Amino acid sequence: MNKFLFIFTFLILQANAQTGISVSPPRIYFDSQSGISNTQLISVTNVSAKNTLDLAVSLGDWEYDEKGENQMSSANTLANSCANWISIKNNDNYFTLKPGEKKELEITVTPPKVATDTLAAHTAVLYVSQMNPVDDVDNKGASIKVSIRSGIKIFHSYPENFIRKVEIEDLKYDQTLNLINLKFRNQSKLWVDGKISGEILNTQTGKKSVLDNVVFYTLPGNLRALSLPVKDVLEKGPYNASIIIDYGDAAQLEMAELNFNYE
Repeated sequence: MNKFLFIFTFLILQANAQTGISVSPPRIYFDSQSGISNTQLISVTNVSAKNTLDLAVSLGDWEYDEKGENQMSSANTLANSCANWISIKNNDNYFTLKPGEKKELEITVTPPKVATDTLAAHTAVLYVSQMNPVDDVDNKGASIKVSIRSGIKIFHSYPENFIRKVEIEDLKYDQTLNLINLKFRNQSKLWVDGKISGEILNTQTGKKSVLDNVVFYTLPGNLRALSLPVKDVLEKGPYNASIIIDYGDAAQLEMAELNFNYE
């Protein structure tokens, strides 16, 4: 009996040499006033070596959890959903791509003339799903059916000068796991993306340990909790940890410091 394997991704994906879908870009951003339509293109490519793919387009909602992982929901179920603002040409809802063939889809977002909420940012996800599973084998040689669904995140904001703001709420050192644990919140009305960097300084010897950079994504109001591994083996003594969250130009930095003793 064949097993069925369903693969979902927000990124360009090729399951193996047999079947795959490339969708570009993985995120699209719309900026328009109430009642004004805005259209952008996404490209869908069948990167399969030999399989023709029957594809369908559908919509849904998504949000991040505290760890920044995607949580998927049905369309129009989240408070910040713009799924019902999105329109697609009828002949783009279902289509077929031969191996190597590419198709461009027109995605139009039209916010309502009269706003139904006071949110500045809305999101949705557009799915491109394979409707004809193809035969393949897993890593143990067993026969399986493979089907792929790729998601494109859709963002909409109104053309106003909203200020982006991130605020660090907690910073701790976990000596048992050798981690810097950080919590911060997106305090603004728009999504905020950026990079977290940091270093640890032994204030007695002057030895410095640099932490690996971490890229983050947030939606308005999101609390994010993450851990930054300390790669170096620390010597006993007093330390100062400094963390910088960069989410724009030089004027958009959030910084925090932590003093601790390693024993």
